[in-house]
Amino acid sequence: MAAIMIQGCGSDVGKSLLVAGLCRLFTNRGWRVRPFKPQNMSNNAAVTSDGGEIGRSTALQALACRTPPTVDMNPVLLKPQSDLGSQLIVRGQRLGVMQASAHGRDKGELLQIALESFRRLQQESQLVIVEGAGSPAETNLRTHDIANMGFAHAADVPVVLTGDIDRGHVIASLVGAHAVLDDADRARIRGFIINKFRGDARLFDDGLRTIETRTGWRPLGVVPWLHDAAALPAEDAMQLDQSAGSEPAPSAGGRVRIVVPRLPHIANFDDFDPLRSEPQVDLVFVPPGQPLPLDASLIIVPGSKATIADLEFFRAQGWDIDLFAHVRRGGRVLGICAGYQMLGNVVLDPQRIEGHQDSARGLGLLDITTTMTGEKQLRAVTGMEVASGSPISGYEMHLGVSTGPATSRPFVRFDNGTTDGARSPDNRIAGCHVHGLCHSAAYRSALLARLGATSNDEDYDDRVERSLDAIAACLEQSLDIARVAAIAELADHAPQRGIESTFPPDQGKVTVCDH
Repeated sequence: MAAIMIQGCGSDVGKSLLVAGLCRLFTNRGWRVRPFKPQNMSNNAAVTSDGGEIGRSTALQALACRTPPTVDMNPVLLKPQSDLGSQLIVRGQRLGVMQASAHGRDKGELLQIALESFRRLQQESQLVIVEGAGSPAETNLRTHDIANMGFAHAADVPVVLTGDIDRGHVIASLVGAHAVLDDADRARIRGFIINKFRGDARLFDDGLRTIETRTGWRPLGVVPWLHDAAALPAEDAMQLDQSAGSEPAPSAGGRVRIVVPRLPHIANFDDFDPLRSEPQVDLVFVPPGQPLPLDASLIIVPGSKATIADLEFFRAQGWDIDLFAHVRRGGRVLGICAGYQMLGNVVLDPQRIEGHQDSARGLGLLDITTTMTGEKQLRAVTGMEVASGSPISGYEMHLGVSTGPATSRPFVRFDNGTTDGARSPDNRIAGCHVHGLCHSAAYRSALLARLGATSNDEDYDDRVERSLDAIAACLEQSLDIARVAAIAELADHAPQRGIESTFPPDQGKVTVCDH
């Protein structure tokens, strides 16, 4: 079956977005498309339709294909818990911790698992678009690689290499990759893409020729800076690092300020993406070393991959003092997943599942106790927020069971009659394990009303769909899609029944979108 792999000259060069855009583009043309990432490292994850978890970017790519995400789409997921180790997720289920010192070991078995998942996706689709991780030019990792060229060779998939011109030295990145790769890896690369270009792409014509001359790889186009990507969930905390700056200025224009402390192991921070688009909301991620702003209307303690470690970090920053002062002033607090657990009296980890500590004192704002267990809760949920009666939908993805008197005032009641979370008697402090609450327009509207703001009531899912279509349309203009299809050997297959798949006559022409 047809397949193509998008690799990059480094992390954050735009591989995930390009794969999502290509998935939507070929899906819109009538092909059955599936995304695939053999190995990912991220603390932003999504629950799949078959009861597992995969990286958030791959789940978005499944959405771009208009198909439910499955564990086969990202069979190996590493979720960093510390500088020394990561939680190992294989086919959607937690297997334990992979230490950084053991990174190169046992990869042969993981490669076989990845290949089995890839073959299953091939059987159910006409085109598989594979995303690499990091860069194939990291030759120190090549021996045990299953994320880039190691997988590409094992699966016999052609590669397109992507360079990010916005960060500079893109010519050196691509030519340098050619210089350090061995002959077999070089030969597997069938073309290259320049990504994140600002301005008139014709100004880079000489650059394209230089790269092609020095590498022999064919240029497939120059992709402009895709502004529509701002509406899509980010996967890596790197985006938060890049957006962090000086201490935030006071909120202006009558907007309410919602503050999220930037924990070292923050997880699923796309929970708050819908708040970014609210015109009356100023959403601030506060980096380490800065106080939580005094004018916050709501402080959200987010999810974390290392609850106890991040709870200790929270205190080390003095954020607990800021939080208590905020509560004394009558401010509101919301805890999500691990953030909810941190709001309790104590977090117990007797098996030391998440780290070397077996317990930590909580922030004491909710009368609950959390005990970590080896069983991970992974499920999609629907129900309502008890306080407002607003319908909610989302997912649970957590270790630990939280119990205590405060749970008699649950935060959410699910459609099956069970409950989760807790609230203070005055409803100003609350939390639950459910991710994705703010994606529900009714809940978001009720939340903002409590803060004195009015929601735009936007359907966030519709916004994401429109953005994917806009990005696909831009790739139609900026890339040589006919050549991309030829590299993937897509022309050898028939389209889905009843859907025209003929490429437009001018498809090979490379232009740039007007953004």
